[in-house]
Amino acid sequence: MTMERNAFREQLNATLQRNLTLSHPLFPLLLDAHNPDIDLLRKVALQGYQLTRHFLTYVEHLFFYCPLPRHKRHLLFNLFEEETGRLSRTKNHVHLMEDFLRALGISDQQRDATLALPATRELINYRLDACTNPERYHIGAAAVLVASEGQNLETLGEEARHTILGRVYGLQEKDLLFFSVHQKEDVAHVRQGLDLVADLCTTERMQSEALEAVNHTCRLFYGMYEGIYQTLYSPESGYA
Repeated sequence: MTMERNAFREQLNATLQRNLTLSHPLFPLLLDAHNPDIDLLRKVALQGYQLTRHFLTYVEHLFFYCPLPRHKRHLLFNLFEEETGRLSRTKNHVHLMEDFLRALGISDQQRDATLALPATRELINYRLDACTNPERYHIGAAAVLVASEGQNLETLGEEARHTILGRVYGLQEKDLLFFSVHQKEDVAHVRQGLDLVADLCTTERMQSEALEAVNHTCRLFYGMYEGIYQTLYSPESGYA
């Protein structure tokens, strides 16, 4: 049975909230103030950069294919900010992430030579395949605008991840702009994403597919962290 629009929206949000990736055992290692592991943070950051490089492509396609004018305008603002940083008075969001990598001591050459791990690539491709297929638009919107944007809103207690990272690793506010900008903006982006997907999904099948997209995308994020975690204990890593 097709859910009423607002009930479906609430279900989308509940699905997001049930799939918090901060529960992964990678994060206690990463955020341990007594034993900061900069090499681990660099591994995580370099995989995160693989995601950031593709995000604008997702939003571009979601904007282009959006069938609802009101939501298309919201996506245009999202696209404009990702590309220019003008709304947050910063800069292009990929460049903000590059600033973070440099603050960790990662050279541009090392950054550009790093490849996505298999689990990271799976997450990238799942969203790309959905966003570039108009017939799967509702799946792409749920995966990117709800599940992916929602990742930036997770906290430990009342603190955001990047706030703890800054304290543990001695990073300055300017080094963390990528995260602080997204934490502020993604509150609105997730709200708009929930509204868009709720308005789009007018059949039981579409609603079911969108809910599964949120669930699956969050699992893929967890899988990305698991992929990084497993590299720590491979014989080649030096951690084993």
